[in-house]
Amino acid sequence: MPQKVKAIPDGFHTISPHLTVKNGEQAIEFYKKAFGAEVLRATKGPDGNLMHADLRIGDSMLMLNDEFPDWKVLGPQSLGGTPVTVHLYVQDADAAFKRAVDAGCTVKMPLQDQFWGDRYGQLLDPFGHQWSIASHIEDPTPEEIQTRMANMPKM
Repeated sequence: MPQKVKAIPDGFHTISPHLTVKNGEQAIEFYKKAFGAEVLRATKGPDGNLMHADLRIGDSMLMLNDEFPDWKVLGPQSLGGTPVTVHLYVQDADAAFKRAVDAGCTVKMPLQDQFWGDRYGQLLDPFGHQWSIASHIEDPTPEEIQTRMANMPKM
């Protein structure tokens, strides 16, 4: 009798990012160093390209694959950028941000306390993906958030 499988595999949540990169093996090593990723599975195709990898960062999964131009599967470097940000909530935003920068991420927005109650900053990884790192540090009311936003310096 066939065994029933889970519709959502262990370790996954309803939404899980799936990134396409140039040189998936390098990306895996980078994400291990920058974000403490743990490789759960990595499958290569007959040509040696990374077909699929499952990485765990904290309590969440990140899926990853190499580019496949013949299938129009391209990463942000080939597309000229990305409109997507992968967001990480962590216990210590300062330590996580420093680790990512030390590993080779470029700072897009310095880590600082934000009007909505997070210590938050943005990074760009060497593969063209944008990341944000935050720790929630306070629970301002909606009115406090509105006031703080209104009092921000104009850009």
